[in-house]
Amino acid sequence: MKLFVGLGNPGKEYEQTRHNIGFFVIDELAKRWNVSLKTAKFRGLFGTASVFGEKVALCKPLTYMNLSGECVCPLIDFYDIAVDDVIIIYDDLDLPPGKIRLRLKGGSGGHNGVKSIIHHLGTEQFKRIRIGIGRPTNGQPVADYVLSRFTEEEKPAVMEAVLRAADACEQAVTTPFIQVMNDFNE
Repeated sequence: MKLFVGLGNPGKEYEQTRHNIGFFVIDELAKRWNVSLKTAKFRGLFGTASVFGEKVALCKPLTYMNLSGECVCPLIDFYDIAVDDVIIIYDDLDLPPGKIRLRLKGGSGGHNGVKSIIHHLGTEQFKRIRIGIGRPTNGQPVADYVLSRFTEEEKPAVMEAVLRAADACEQAVTTPFIQVMNDFNE
């Protein structure tokens, strides 16, 4: 089973924020694959489907960003999912809005949700799709910036990035991730 996890924060007040871009991708995949995301005992919204003949699972942790590993790791353990079959999708301050970057492994890059997953999994060896949200340019604290909404000017590029990230996830169902990286990294 392939597990796609989009990071974000639960609650109406966070729905359209930069930090929730991972949730945007999971919502897009759920729509494409007709997956119903239901609350699971793993403190997240979770659903499964068969896509291109492969079993896939989608997850949106409801633990708040900084505790994402508390949802992801029990889910991986319960369903006996290989870490190599996990793809984490999240926002990245170091990429401009609308850019995506896929990686086979790596550190957290300062992202607290990824730090939590690394801590709970005990490894950095998981795939990820990073979606650019840019950095604040007006002196706004980073914590406030990631919880802000995209500007009208940013929205078209961001929504295009969400669709491209979902396309990359679809390709990753049946294609080696290194090939997906070659096809989607900008």
